[in-house]
Amino acid sequence: MKLTFLGTGTSSGVPVIGCLCAVCRSHDPHNKRRRASIYIQATGQHIIIDTPPDFRDQVLTFGMRRVDAVLITHAHADHVFGFDDIRRFNEVQDTVIPVYGSPATMAAMNHFFPYVHQVAQPGLSCPRVDFQAVAAPFAIGPVRIEPLPVEHAGIETYGYRLEADGRTLGYVPDCHRLSAAVAQRLRGLDCLILDGLRRKPHPTHFTLDQSVAELKRLSARRSFITHMTHDLDYETTAQALPAGIEIPYDGLIVEV
Repeated sequence: MKLTFLGTGTSSGVPVIGCLCAVCRSHDPHNKRRRASIYIQATGQHIIIDTPPDFRDQVLTFGMRRVDAVLITHAHADHVFGFDDIRRFNEVQDTVIPVYGSPATMAAMNHFFPYVHQVAQPGLSCPRVDFQAVAAPFAIGPVRIEPLPVEHAGIETYGYRLEADGRTLGYVPDCHRLSAAVAQRLRGLDCLILDGLRRKPHPTHFTLDQSVAELKRLSARRSFITHMTHDLDYETTAQALPAGIEIPYDGLIVEV
């Protein structure tokens, strides 16, 4: 499995509009954070998790050429409002692309993007997708996907556990609590990516310290923190993290 961090930032992105803090003014490219998303390549499958408002820029910047399936964690704007740009992959690939998420998330996607169900008309372009509500493990080709319900903002939210070629990956970008059952499914993976918003407490996200504690407990071979605000400077945070836990940056490629 190979994954690319397309975005590592929270809903406002970094730099934040109108902010003059040191991180927002930083010239370090590691401090430029698009909204959170990852791209996974495994056993011939190309899978996106979330299509944030930065999706078009992410695709162009990091050279994504194909999308075989989309997983949506939840229906907040910073995770889905770049979805319309999926239509370009439909045109290039001449395929209908399956989109997976919880029942509530798929209902929201139908509400946000009702035009995907319209009959195609000459000169008009829209995503050609198959919305599929899932609540149990499923497969995309040889890649096994397990949706994992997590607590976040009172909205139905999934993390995902992926397995392919004997490798395991967990991705939970928005969360403030993991149940014992979900934690068990995330334990001992080859790679685990977990929400770690900022240092100050937040009602719907893990803080940096909470994320570190969870990652230590779950003991993945490699652990990463994502969905970060401008409170976290890349270099300072990276140096302070314990061994085995990393802070990623947009464009980082990881071989799982």
